[in-house]
Amino acid sequence: MVVVTGATGHIGNALVRELVAGGEQVRALVLPSEPVKSIEGLGIEFIYGDVRDYRSLIRAFKGASVVYHLAGIVAIGSGKRKLLRDVNVQGTKNVSDACFDLGVPRLVYVSSIHAFKEPPMGTPILETKDFDASKVSGGYAKSKAEATKYVLGLTEKGLDAVVVHPTGVIGPYEYKLSHMGQLFVDFMKNRLFAIVNGAYDFVDVRDVAKGIMLAAKFGRKGENYILSGEHVTIKAMMQVLQDETGIKAPRRVIPTWFAYITGAFAELYYMAMRQKPLFTSYSVATLSGNSLTSCNKASKELGYSPRPFKETVKDTVAWLKKTVLKSG
Repeated sequence: MVVVTGATGHIGNALVRELVAGGEQVRALVLPSEPVKSIEGLGIEFIYGDVRDYRSLIRAFKGASVVYHLAGIVAIGSGKRKLLRDVNVQGTKNVSDACFDLGVPRLVYVSSIHAFKEPPMGTPILETKDFDASKVSGGYAKSKAEATKYVLGLTEKGLDAVVVHPTGVIGPYEYKLSHMGQLFVDFMKNRLFAIVNGAYDFVDVRDVAKGIMLAAKFGRKGENYILSGEHVTIKAMMQVLQDETGIKAPRRVIPTWFAYITGAFAELYYMAMRQKPLFTSYSVATLSGNSLTSCNKASKELGYSPRPFKETVKDTVAWLKKTVLKSG
């Protein structure tokens, strides 16, 4: 039996689907008030708990051969600092401690590419064990760096854990739209009138799920692996979306300096409107920063192999048409 925290999220539900398809008995840790639409009907066990509650984790992890820890808060804005710390940092410490205390044979922690210190432009981000929250920017990145450092530190005391670092995750099965998912929907509804310059490494959620499972099976204790996909400019992404949907991509490009300055105001505006901003100063800085990376280590040691970006876009568009756009 394996346990998945964060099972209802984008990566989480994709992982659950892959595990079930592989014949695994899956137990999903969910919050009492959490919607489970994304993993309904998959024949898995649900257990209520919270990564902030150590005792609930002890109950959930008993008898597990593997714990996949995905529960976390993703934030590209400047808020949610306390929640980021409580869930991403303390929650991960609780999960790690519970696995250690119970003697769980393997923990796979899903960190983020943002946990790494960004090297100079042109130098790829590669696996390192030097995680320092003071060397990364933004609350989310800091929380992931601190949590990753704790997990790897506990492996030196006997915890059997492996860490994976996905890049920008996109793909089908996104029941609660992320910023990128919302961008796809806005494009398909012809509501996107301009873009920002920049690029990022985007990876298919299904490949991340498979990479996580490969890490559980083949990953070396105390090691970490980058799960990347394809480095794509925003302009190229818009062209792929245009080719797939027949909808014309926006030609207007907002200068990076202007987008960065207005990002803070956009965040406040959308917060007041109770909507998710498509960009913030942090996300603009991310897109204009260094996002070159490599999954060579994961490919060599785990057998990880991501699919082409165009295939991901095609499948994402098809899934959104059948679900999100069909209902509204």
